Amino acid sequence: MPLGERGGWERSESRYCGVETDFSDDVPSLLSFNISTGGFDYVLAPLMNPSYRPSLVEGKGSETQVLPVSGSDLVLAPSQWSSHVVGKISSWIDLDSEDEVLRMDSETTLKQEIAWATHLSLQACLLPTPKGTSCANYARCVNQILQGLTTLQLWLRVPLVKSDGDASEGLTDSWELWNSFRLLCEHDSKLSVALDVMRTLPSETSLGRWMGESVRAAIISTDSFLTNARGYPCLSKRHQKLVAGFFDHAAQVVVSGKPVHNLPKASDSNTEGTQRHPLRSYLDYVAYLFQKMEPLPEQERIEVLGYRDFLQAPLQPLMDNLEAQTYETFERDSTKYIQYQRAVAKALVDRVPDEKASELTTVLMVVGAGRGPLVRASLQAAEETNRKLKVYAVEKNPNAVVTLHNLVKLEGWEGIVTIISCDMRFWNASEKADILVSELLGSFGDNELSPECLDGAQRFLKPDGISIPSSYTSFIQPVTATKLYNDVKAHKDLAHFETPYVVKLHSVAKLAPSQSVFTFTHPNFSTKANNQRYKKLHFNLPSDGGSALVHGFAGYFDSVLYKDVHLGIEPTTATPNMFSWFPIFFPLRKPVEVHPGSPLEVHFWRCCGSSKVWYEWSVSSPTPTPMHNTNGRSYWVGL
Repeated sequence: MPLGERGGWERSESRYCGVETDFSDDVPSLLSFNISTGGFDYVLAPLMNPSYRPSLVEGKGSETQVLPVSGSDLVLAPSQWSSHVVGKISSWIDLDSEDEVLRMDSETTLKQEIAWATHLSLQACLLPTPKGTSCANYARCVNQILQGLTTLQLWLRVPLVKSDGDASEGLTDSWELWNSFRLLCEHDSKLSVALDVMRTLPSETSLGRWMGESVRAAIISTDSFLTNARGYPCLSKRHQKLVAGFFDHAAQVVVSGKPVHNLPKASDSNTEGTQRHPLRSYLDYVAYLFQKMEPLPEQERIEVLGYRDFLQAPLQPLMDNLEAQTYETFERDSTKYIQYQRAVAKALVDRVPDEKASELTTVLMVVGAGRGPLVRASLQAAEETNRKLKVYAVEKNPNAVVTLHNLVKLEGWEGIVTIISCDMRFWNASEKADILVSELLGSFGDNELSPECLDGAQRFLKPDGISIPSSYTSFIQPVTATKLYNDVKAHKDLAHFETPYVVKLHSVAKLAPSQSVFTFTHPNFSTKANNQRYKKLHFNLPSDGGSALVHGFAGYFDSVLYKDVHLGIEPTTATPNMFSWFPIFFPLRKPVEVHPGSPLEVHFWRCCGSSKVWYEWSVSSPTPTPMHNTNGRSYWVGL
């Protein structure tokens, strides 16, 4: 029974909760007890009798031996195996043991159990935690298996630990174990992680790393639960926050262990008088946490359905004409146009004092007018401030110009608005503008060629004229983004690793605060104006967070529209409730492992040619990466 059906979360995989069980050769009874009686959605159950060792049956008529699996495939319908059972690979296996017999038994058993799980059409199998810090042979064997899998997912069980002690105390950072294993397995998208959540949690920074990893399950032992005033199990505030984070990242909770809470006698049986499942109170608490999740806002629900962690190529607004659907999406963003209206209103008041408001007419040009939202915002600003306005709407897309003409007629703006069907860079204006308004910004600020467009358009701005926006700055920050990296890698070519993508970032870990990259200011009347840029940046990971893998860089922008009116998506200053821009993602061909105390040195270039603009980027420390997108060979924006 799913944990809840509310608030936009009903489509999330995290609404299913599992229970870890012991081996049983009566699988129908196991399912009946844990799912029908217990209310769990699936069991995490061993597929093979734990006493089985291949070396003990060899030579004893092994050709006629039947593997001691948990019953025939016929005891359940295929759909039941698929939806209600996650296979648990024998926990005794140790493929990196010094004992050759154990090592060979482990490899044989692992392959037999995976073959059986595939035969049963299971969706996933849980791999046991590597026994030591070295896991090369285990990873080699798993990697061989991964090459032959199509739908079966493998979850590597890893304890959630990060201590500050020395290595003599055992495993100090389980992320290091996971990272070694997945790198040895070539970052395979069919390999995920299942975290054993302990009673004691690492620091918030350390936990944050896992939000960018492919965590499929959080296995919570019953002895990690506290006891509330009524004697029922509950979790600490930090555990609750962690579980909420897992829910938000489509990870499922699995309850493990024996009941350790002595519940009031009245709760031992249900209303029908049948024996209540001993772990039901733990499930009820997990369901309570799920149902306590804040309902998703309407816009977020749309994004959950189609946009979270979905890679999109940035727009080419100069080379291509936008479609009506794209215009409509941007026009729905009322927050953006409210900010523009505020900026224009302030500029009009600064431009024309109150005593001259009735006699002076301000010439305002909207360059890249689209279907008219900035024209409307500017006229509303004039009405709000009682200033007289003459508007030129300049638009190169002939299809949008048709809409503009109809809008002017519909609103009765004929005497105020003049429509110019022309590329702003080549238009010869009959008069100069007091105010130049544009919305040419991309997710990275300048990546839709706002500098080149406004440099071309500023020739018809008065020497003391105002540009809205007046400046904009790009920002980047290093991120762990396993899903995005795997999606890029799936294309199996260089070009996709050298293309920045617009993406609604969700399953990412932001590893350090963002830093500014390139800034452009308008108008720029300098005779030596040059839009090429280069920036070297140094990022330091927090000392308490542990090491992390950098898959690429998240990019943002912040823009000053006019004076104190700003617009942007940089996380610390982002304009609330604005959805016109998703961040941009610059991937790395080879992820870079970074350790606290060892700075990440990054280089970004903005390059300009006669017909295109492009970015190049690379990491020089701690490990040099190849230069990305040399000469714009994979990605560019056409002029």
